[in-house]
Amino acid sequence: MLNIVLFGPPGAGKGTQAQRMMDATGLPQVSTGDMLRAAVKAQTEVGLEAKKYMDAGALVPDEVIIDLIKDRMKEDDAKNGVMFDGFPRTVPQAEALSEIVNVSIVLAIDVPDERIVERICGRFSCGNCGVVFHDQFNPLPANGCACGSFMEKRRADDTEETVVARLKAYHQQTAPLAEFYQKKGLFSLVDGDRDIDLITTDLLAAIN
Repeated sequence: MLNIVLFGPPGAGKGTQAQRMMDATGLPQVSTGDMLRAAVKAQTEVGLEAKKYMDAGALVPDEVIIDLIKDRMKEDDAKNGVMFDGFPRTVPQAEALSEIVNVSIVLAIDVPDERIVERICGRFSCGNCGVVFHDQFNPLPANGCACGSFMEKRRADDTEETVVARLKAYHQQTAPLAEFYQKKGLFSLVDGDRDIDLITTDLLAAIN
């Protein structure tokens, strides 16, 4: 059984790499955010419990998240393992996870903070068709968006101040987590400030 933990700062490209690794390994992606939304929608016992906190604008407690993961690991597609995306975020979560599954490897995508700020603050999308652009890396073509009805859309929280605050929280949470998994010999750091294909190659090499 192969259980992968994938983490990295916001804007590191986890979504892209997660999809590529799912295609390569056949493992399902386990995202606690997706699981919470699904459980709330299905009105499961855990989902209803989580909804109380979400409606109040509070963080969903670890024990509720762990119950969700226990349920998820019983599903048929998880019998050969899963890829955890965005979980665990703290050492207590990692300790709780170790009671449920044996983590095979932890893959951390490393990107310097200044590059993260550059990536996130420059992105925008077409409000009409949803295609994502970037001021520097993928600018809007001279002839406009392929949909022919470009409407610029930028996320209100994609500001330097907000991104720096998110990165600060990420480093405070993950520094101890990295040390936790390093001591177990499970931690593998991959340079995420390179060509996407090179990153994928290194991630898959670390798994194999």
